[in-house]
Amino acid sequence: MSLSTTAHNLVLLASEEGGKHGGNHDSLSPYLTGGGALFILLFMLWVTTRLNRDR
Repeated sequence: MSLSTTAHNLVLLASEEGGKHGGNHDSLSPYLTGGGALFILLFMLWVTTRLNRDR
């Protein structure tokens, strides 16, 4: 098996996603994920500023 044959087989395997384009899971909402991440980061910032009593 040569390198070009292996590369061709890998390209064919990667292109056979069953008709799906994108790769995101159907149950994941980008707005919910982004909003959750924003909330967690803001909460961590709030906790950090509450615990930093040096100033």
